Amino acid sequence: MADDNPFPTSPVMPEMFDGDKVIQFSCHKGIACFNACCKNIDISLTPYDILRLKRRLGITSTEFLELFTLPYEIEKDGIAGVKLRPVEGGSACQFMTDEGCSVYEDRPTACRYYPVALLSMRRQDEYVDRNAYALVKEEHCLGHLEPRSISVDDYRKEQGLTDYDELARGWRQLILKKKSSGPSIGKPSKRSLQLFFMSCYDIDRFRDFVTSASFNLLYDIAEDERAKWQTDDVALMQFAFRFLRQVLFGEEEGIKMREAAAEARRRQVQDNRLRLELEAAEKLARQEDDMAED
Repeated sequence: MADDNPFPTSPVMPEMFDGDKVIQFSCHKGIACFNACCKNIDISLTPYDILRLKRRLGITSTEFLELFTLPYEIEKDGIAGVKLRPVEGGSACQFMTDEGCSVYEDRPTACRYYPVALLSMRRQDEYVDRNAYALVKEEHCLGHLEPRSISVDDYRKEQGLTDYDELARGWRQLILKKKSSGPSIGKPSKRSLQLFFMSCYDIDRFRDFVTSASFNLLYDIAEDERAKWQTDDVALMQFAFRFLRQVLFGEEEGIKMREAAAEARRRQVQDNRLRLELEAAEKLARQEDDMAED
């Protein structure tokens, strides 16, 4: 597996390695290729990236998604990801200036990692994910010629990636779980895809959802936890990951349903299933009658 190039048509080098790998790289304002990587972007965002950027810009997550992002399929007919939208009619990052990145302190994970690629993997027989790294070498990038050697682990610390990786871990596990589960959990419904998108990327809409009367009639959430969601985006994001693991994959995450509401929902599901079965039987009977008449 280590000899396979995970991105055969990309500039990612085929070798995968651990965090103790020493690379030669440095990027700084004085380098001749400064800003070149920001002129042709393909930057996927984690949920935590969105939290940092929408807070930096003083807007809601809903507004940020509309103004600065584009959705894309992480897998065909499956869950969605979010990428930065380039400038109108071009390929450059909207946050690029002549002086560099205008949101540098809150730049996305992918920008922090460059020129390293993070590869999160999970085999079907494993219950934990593992990380590996690969090197990205693009022709325009002169940073690889700079006389500085640094380990990947030290580079991650230098770029402030420790918190970024930890706070995106729950999201990556959801994606890996969906990919490793494959057909065993079936094709996701439109509603589950919408729920995944809102819960992961539109934290302000998710807050409205989990603080609504209907949600709290169904789920028994401690008052102090609900109060924390009003001001703590990170705590709410981490709850969103737990909620999705429980709702989409049936994992026990300790989010208790109120018994009366849960029973009412089970009855509703059973009633809907029975109604659909009756409608199917009636349709089949009509078809058979039509065939007999012919």
